[in-house]
Amino acid sequence: MNRSFFFNWNIFKKHNNKNIILNFGPQHPAAHGVLRLILQLEGEIIQRTDIHIGLLHRGSETLIESKHFEKSIPYFDRMDYCSMMSQEHAFVLAIENLLKISEVNYYVNLLRILFDELTRILNHMLAIACHALDIGSMSSIFWAFEEREKLMEFYERISGARMHAAFHKPSNLFSSNIDTTFLQDILYFIKNCYTTLNEMHNVLTFNKIWKQRLINIGTITQELCGTYNLTGVMSRSCGLKRDLRLSIKDSYSNYNSIFFKSYFGINGDCFDRYLIRMLEMGESLQISNTIINNLLSVNNNSITTNSSLHNFFYFDKIKSSYTSMEDLIEHFLHWHTGLTVYKDVQLSYIESPKGEFGVTLVANNTTKPLKCKVKSPSYYNLQALPQLSKGHYLADIAALIGTIDIVFGEVDR
Repeated sequence: MNRSFFFNWNIFKKHNNKNIILNFGPQHPAAHGVLRLILQLEGEIIQRTDIHIGLLHRGSETLIESKHFEKSIPYFDRMDYCSMMSQEHAFVLAIENLLKISEVNYYVNLLRILFDELTRILNHMLAIACHALDIGSMSSIFWAFEEREKLMEFYERISGARMHAAFHKPSNLFSSNIDTTFLQDILYFIKNCYTTLNEMHNVLTFNKIWKQRLINIGTITQELCGTYNLTGVMSRSCGLKRDLRLSIKDSYSNYNSIFFKSYFGINGDCFDRYLIRMLEMGESLQISNTIINNLLSVNNNSITTNSSLHNFFYFDKIKSSYTSMEDLIEHFLHWHTGLTVYKDVQLSYIESPKGEFGVTLVANNTTKPLKCKVKSPSYYNLQALPQLSKGHYLADIAALIGTIDIVFGEVDR
């Protein structure tokens, strides 16, 4: 079979008078989801790329419009199912804007940032490991998935679910399972995760084959970022210094109260994007370490090992104790009838691991959103693939899809 293939390919090269139309996916292992590409090739060189999406479309935004505001939070776990809590955070911020909640408890914000950064590590570990596997390196995926298991265990300890946490809620979060033991376990994870990052760095960054497959592949310019509305690592790789966490105007959840760095590249190629993701994971570990030390230092006399921290968090509508019938009735009424939101339009953006994730909500004096619109970074970043792939070899498609870091639950919604 292989000999026949090479024989036919030699005939084609000899009589090269037309292009080849090739289907890539949607079942291809390097497609990172149900992505179908129709490629027009001249030999092995890509001349045109036609993207077909929608095979995973579930109508998430319409489903959100049919539920009470609080009951729609779990839908955001199922969009980018590698960055669960980050997207919950964006939706909850939009609800708080509708409710005119200008200030959220300081410690709630700290925990939101903590889990956003742990989720960033969770996402980048998968992105780099699967990207390396697509190129041909297997070691990284074993190291990365070991760390991901630890992170998903933290998810499970606070929410009961390894992935779909439904952890955030307006002006608060489900914090009853967060204690000093839990925070100390995260500190232990941070210490060991640096070792894993060093191992991945040593195997990949100086690897000759890895560099040949990524350097000068999929180069992005700042003009291209403006044309396709590229955000996150994609835009920072070509030198755009934009990170919502550090923005004076667009910062959220008191990110500007924490000292950290954001990284950008120069060449705008796949290798720069790989390096930025590696550096971001190290920075996320540093942010997490800072937050936990702040939490453990607050009122240290009243926080002892295994004592709950949720005395520091306030609950708007739901009380923390359900030992009386009145509390249970209040809880039931709140979750059954929902919270009425006055007529308004609000949007919120966060710096998710894949880029700027936005949620626009339209309220109409009811307990359900009249309209919900999600801006997902994977959808916009994917639109640049035809431009990035033109002139590259067919084998470079795997490198390009991996460097964009797409998840189709977020693209198709």
